[in-house]
Amino acid sequence: MVGINGYEFILLALIAVVILGPERLPEYASQLARLVREVRRMASGAREQLREEVGPEIDEVDWRKLDPRQYDPRRIIKEALLDDVHDAVKPVSGRPSAAPGTSAPGTQSPGAPSPSPAPAAAPGTAGRPPAVKPLERLGAGQPAPFDIEAT
Repeated sequence: MVGINGYEFILLALIAVVILGPERLPEYASQLARLVREVRRMASGAREQLREEVGPEIDEVDWRKLDPRQYDPRRIIKEALLDDVHDAVKPVSGRPSAAPGTSAPGTQSPGAPSPSPAPAAAPGTAGRPPAVKPLERLGAGQPAPFDIEAT
């Protein structure tokens, strides 16, 4: 947790005995014990307050997943890219819904006027997108159109 092994702890204790002296060491040890108890009490109080404010969902959080030491940009990018692929290849369930205010064919409410038939498509264009209008070129010396709201 702190990163101090046994030998380092013994060395720190010997340095404390030499610096503080045997007569003041018990007093400082008791102060250190009180400080540790107070810090633990404050941490548990903060944990309880967080649990009260957030609710029982806080117990379900996987804190190891949120650990910054687990951060691996390659894994995160790979997961994000795979999530997009899985979302993109999901099969569509059901039929596409009709536009708002319209009903699906064959589900017309009684008493409602029948919709007018759609204009007939030109022969040979069934299922094709509408034709695209060709670009119009400006003549020589003709100024370009200016949109005051676009600038």
